[in-house]
Amino acid sequence: MIEPKYMKNLELDKVLAMLADLTCCETAREKALSIQPLTEKDDVQREINRTSDLFHLTVRFGTPTFMTLRNPVGRLKIAQSGGTLSCSDLLAIAAVLRQARILDQWHNQWDEEENAVSEQFSRLYLNNSLEREISSAIISEDALDDNASPELAAIRRKIRMTELKIREKMDKMIRSSTYQKYLQDSIITMRDGRFVVPVKAEYRSEIPGMVHDTSGSGSTYFVEPTAVVEANNEIRVLQSKEKEEIERILAELSGKCGEEADGIIRCFETVIDLNLLFAKSTLAYRMKAMAPKITDDGHILLKRARHPLIDPKKVVPIDFALGDEYTTLVITGPNTG
Repeated sequence: MIEPKYMKNLELDKVLAMLADLTCCETAREKALSIQPLTEKDDVQREINRTSDLFHLTVRFGTPTFMTLRNPVGRLKIAQSGGTLSCSDLLAIAAVLRQARILDQWHNQWDEEENAVSEQFSRLYLNNSLEREISSAIISEDALDDNASPELAAIRRKIRMTELKIREKMDKMIRSSTYQKYLQDSIITMRDGRFVVPVKAEYRSEIPGMVHDTSGSGSTYFVEPTAVVEANNEIRVLQSKEKEEIERILAELSGKCGEEADGIIRCFETVIDLNLLFAKSTLAYRMKAMAPKITDDGHILLKRARHPLIDPKKVVPIDFALGDEYTTLVITGPNTG
């Protein structure tokens, strides 16, 4: 374990912050910032090989797209316990599955090649059918698509038809010369989820119906005409059925996610590991870094080295050697003072 003060002196925290800025989400960012230097040669060599191999793969095949992911682990455990997830939760799970599919497609370009990152790509969990099912059913963080189920489509169609009938009746009323003089405005509006018209207070008795609200000044009554009360009631019943169907669909999707929770959780962890590796590869490219050779003799030899946080145009590369028997420092390149 390297003491924190040495890491601070080497400005490793600043380098890790640069790495974190290249990650796709808060979970990967936190993992980047928590990186600790490795002290075992095999561990060090393994991480160098992974970054180096991935770097060369990105040179050949480009870098896959990474989405902004939300950690779904807590919500998946709720689903695993039989809980129902929200639209937002389910979309976050679908995003993880979509990201895994994107990475797998990228991996398919070289899947017959063995390298230091092959094993990590092999851990990706794919469930294209569940991803499609969630994505086709949910259109936003608070809404389901009409075609999420045949029953939901039928209910919403009835709601729209009933609303159209109400509007047709009320349009005739507000355009009628008989009623226009009683109205504050010739508009149809909503109060408490029901269609109403704004009636002048002094003519309240001229429009039969139920008052749902009044204006702040008391000069306007918002009246639900008797002619549309039954249709408004029908909409309320349909909306209740719609809510029940939405809850059923969300519960069904949540159950399927709960059944696959362990695989999706492992998949998320793998995606985060791969995102961090791609971030390392990208940072190495931007720094023009070279993969070091690791030896057992305790000697350090740096050729034309520079600190990664210093602008390469403003620094003189150095050769530096440190070992049991010698210490040398050689400045190479033009003297910039």
